Amino acid sequence: MRKFFPFLDWLPKYQKKFLGSDLVAGFTVGVILIPQGMAYAMIAGLPPVYGLYASLFPILIYALMGTSRQVAIGPVAMDSLLVAAGLGALAITSMEEYIIMAVFLAFMVGAIQLTLGLLRMGFLVNFMSKPVISGFTSAAALTIIFSQLKHLLGANIPNSNQFHQMIVNAFQNISTTNLYDLAIGIMGILIIVLLKRWNKKFPSVLLVVLLGGFAVYFLGLEGYGVNVVGVVPEGLPSFTMPAFGMGRASEIFSIALALALVGYLETISIGKALEEKSDKETIDANQELVALGTSNMVGSFFQSYPVTSSFSRSAINAESGAKSTVAQVFSVLLVVITLLFLTPLFYFLPNAALASIIMVSVFGLIDIPYPQNLWKHRKDEFWVLVITFLVTLFIGIKEGILVGVLVSLLVMVYRTSKPHFAVLGNIRGTDYYRNIYRFEKEVIVRDDILIVRFDAQLYFGNTNFFKTQLFKQIEAKGPGLKLIILNAEAINYIDSTAAKMLVQVIDEIHKREIEFYIAGAIGPTRDIIFTSGIIDVLHKECLFVRITEAVKYFDDPANISLLGKNVAYQNRVIGN
Repeated sequence: MRKFFPFLDWLPKYQKKFLGSDLVAGFTVGVILIPQGMAYAMIAGLPPVYGLYASLFPILIYALMGTSRQVAIGPVAMDSLLVAAGLGALAITSMEEYIIMAVFLAFMVGAIQLTLGLLRMGFLVNFMSKPVISGFTSAAALTIIFSQLKHLLGANIPNSNQFHQMIVNAFQNISTTNLYDLAIGIMGILIIVLLKRWNKKFPSVLLVVLLGGFAVYFLGLEGYGVNVVGVVPEGLPSFTMPAFGMGRASEIFSIALALALVGYLETISIGKALEEKSDKETIDANQELVALGTSNMVGSFFQSYPVTSSFSRSAINAESGAKSTVAQVFSVLLVVITLLFLTPLFYFLPNAALASIIMVSVFGLIDIPYPQNLWKHRKDEFWVLVITFLVTLFIGIKEGILVGVLVSLLVMVYRTSKPHFAVLGNIRGTDYYRNIYRFEKEVIVRDDILIVRFDAQLYFGNTNFFKTQLFKQIEAKGPGLKLIILNAEAINYIDSTAAKMLVQVIDEIHKREIEFYIAGAIGPTRDIIFTSGIIDVLHKECLFVRITEAVKYFDDPANISLLGKNVAYQNRVIGN
């Protein structure tokens, strides 16, 4: 039970002195969660109250099942945009149907996350490299910012999932701008930015909500065409079964999978970052999938749309001194009070104020230093980032993620197909052997010995490269060559294609009356050498632990340590 419900482990050890810190952190996050949740629901194309519904049961479930002490989950900008992008592509004719699909999407996302967690497949998120994440996040942030122009300007600007179309739509309809909406939005942005510079802990978002509502109410701005949130339904969401259906599931499966992986990635990355600051490691990657999955599934029964962890609220939660997920319970309590008693106060809240909150919140997701660093040091990864960014921005969110992952995998395959191939020499006066081109003046290179190192696994994708490079160096050595030593320290796997190639290469080298040794092979690689037929052409006495032993054996076959021989010949030893 403790495996699936971590609170059973830490709650009995909970100290009373933590309660004050969790109370302050919980209410601080709750104050920000309420306006943010309503704003993010607007990004998702839902009525604002659904942001509050998504801030109830999902958070409670995560508080019981999550393994991070300081991560704050709930509605977030990124997932909200993905919801809008995914559902916007469907033939949905009414807001009621749209809400039904958003709730069912939460169930689908949760089911995928829960399944992946139970199957312990959290490693899948590793296929989303940092350049892909950075490119996708920056493009999504720009898309979110420009999607709020219609609220900031108070103009009738049609929605679009493509950045260039947003720009075109904005210019075509800029003449319909409501100057009061624009003034409220700009003032909201300035207040949040300036107050954050003054004091990051100050609830600037709440101040913008209060000032915006008071301005509309006391100045009668609704009569001047200012768009307001309007009636927010009172009371807690009722229990409702999501509208199941295979047809619906197939329509939204791709966006549900993207949301499941992106949401999990956000939670893990935020949780790990907070752990580094607190020096306490509690996160279990697979349990996080189970916790998020259960949170989304249970939330869908109470009219929640997909949720995950929030960058901004998690940081505030940590800075406010949260000691456990009890802090999130207090955040939920504040949302409950709001839904039961305070919803009439949100009637006059201007949409432009919510737009300003969204714009400032997601602007921080645009990462400039990272691509600059990649351009200087990792140009191949820089282009992965750029491709992901452009596809996400101009084609679509799902397409951006998919293309980014595929391109990063292609880069990885290209690297492994042409890995580093080094020729080694003996560092003068030592037993070390290093790259002759890096240590040009310090190495001794013998004309009768060629020592090479292959810095990757040997598999079907790089066998031709290995063979070409090896024989290129053999030809360069000339007729005086008598021994080739393959330093296999970096080779952690040899597939069947590479094993067959290696057998043929060794056989051909022997026909040239040149000896072939392997040194430094790790346990799993030695297992393959013994089971794939390589040992039959290599012979056991030509397998060494270190290069220096191989050279000594070549110079004097009687000169080999018994320990070195025993270690080199060991195979099928688990963990060796």
